[in-house]
Amino acid sequence: MRAPRALRATLVLVPIFVPAVALFAQNVGAPPAPAVRREIRIGVPGVPAVLDPAAALDGAGPLIARHVFDTLVAWREGSTDIEPALAVRWSVSRDGLVWTFTLRDNVRFHDGAALTAAEVAASFDRGLRPEAPGAAGAWPALLRGVPGVVKEVRAPDPRTVQIALVQPYAPLLTVLAHPGLGVVRAAGAGLVGTGPYRVVDASAGRVALEAAPGYWGGPPRAQRLVFLDVSADEQAEADLDARVLDVWLPPGPPRRAEQALSAPGLRVGYLAFQTEKEPFSRKRVRQAVAAALDPAVLGVALGRAGVPLQSFLPPGVWARREGSPVLGGSRETVKALLADGGWPKEAKPTLLVPAEDKPVNRPQLAEAIQIQLGSDGMALTVQVEPEPTVRTLLQAGAFDVALVEAAVTGGDPHLFLFPLSTSEAATKGPRALNFSFYRNARLDDVLIRASQLSFRPERQRLYQRAQAMLAEDLPWLPIYVRLHWALARPEVRGLRLHPTGFHRLGGLTLEGGGPR
Repeated sequence: MRAPRALRATLVLVPIFVPAVALFAQNVGAPPAPAVRREIRIGVPGVPAVLDPAAALDGAGPLIARHVFDTLVAWREGSTDIEPALAVRWSVSRDGLVWTFTLRDNVRFHDGAALTAAEVAASFDRGLRPEAPGAAGAWPALLRGVPGVVKEVRAPDPRTVQIALVQPYAPLLTVLAHPGLGVVRAAGAGLVGTGPYRVVDASAGRVALEAAPGYWGGPPRAQRLVFLDVSADEQAEADLDARVLDVWLPPGPPRRAEQALSAPGLRVGYLAFQTEKEPFSRKRVRQAVAAALDPAVLGVALGRAGVPLQSFLPPGVWARREGSPVLGGSRETVKALLADGGWPKEAKPTLLVPAEDKPVNRPQLAEAIQIQLGSDGMALTVQVEPEPTVRTLLQAGAFDVALVEAAVTGGDPHLFLFPLSTSEAATKGPRALNFSFYRNARLDDVLIRASQLSFRPERQRLYQRAQAMLAEDLPWLPIYVRLHWALARPEVRGLRLHPTGFHRLGGLTLEGGGPR
């Protein structure tokens, strides 16, 4: 007999999170060995030969850069809410066009130069130039192009930085914490920062960092961090066993479960309903799809690559709406919704899915969705295509429903909810981002106001309202969030994963291994 959907929806979370949490709780309680080695060796794919924070939006570059180059504000532990960093306080003009930041006293770059507002302005000026490294990396994604929403960055006095905008842009405060907007100083042929570590060696596939003396935030626990380019499971496991590596940050779930830790990231998989076409133009049909999908079954299809998502924002993103789950319901609920909305006789819409199967096997997940919906009388045909073909069909609106992914770029709700849900992004062609082609003037108004108001509590209220509206209309349906993974030796302490993937690794220690 089939168990109630609401009950089975909770089962998938147990095997994914409990072992990792329990594992590291045991480590914390274990008696420390007398010898402590303060160099931590971290394997990660794609270690850059040259470290420039603006050069990439994600990957190993920003992960390493965040330890070398401070930002004006920083993301809090475990979330994308912000806290002071180089700036101790900030304010915004009434028209939302000028943000003013007061810098922390007595901060120095690694070459001994004092941090001043003029240095910060010069650092940001690099991003304002189309030929700068950030023009192809973090800047355009976070600030709407190059120079994007930023008109100029000025220094009215040595401790004050002002960022003038061409239009109000409330996400600015959140995205300023991204490592791609780290403050740099040109020194000779390279760049120096003010972060807890300085670069002491960099070559192809290897970057070594050493704790910077006199760091304003206090000395990190690990004296040295060495990042090594490792991408394959076999190599990483062998290096961990041989004590060549202490931590491995794989691109997907590792083969080995022992000493593995996971946390939800910012990349979301969702069903985009083509709301201009039958039968998904009908709200009750979309609601029936959501009710028919059992999170426990989806969790099995996802394996260790992701977990079912029961909200329109993943865990760790500020302004996420908690409460009623969007997936799962009883057969009676599904039947009632279909009776109200109707499912056309002989209809067999197509579920479009990319052929990509790593780290999330989306064709396999699509088959699980097909089986669940079919059991409730909603027959689908799965259409698997290469990623470029999927993109072309999405932009043209030439599909019925599609299983696609998007990221909460920079950790701000605006950079996720706005492109996926507003009329502005629902124009067919290369600029299309709202693949549901859903248009709701009331939702547009809420999301536009949330992008312009700088008062964070009011922005949060608006995003809560927007998510409630999305939960009612369901133009797109969140299905899963990818997991970040780490694999560590038993002696590693203090490993915590951040939803952005830019983990703080300065607090790591290695106990019981002895110096070598």
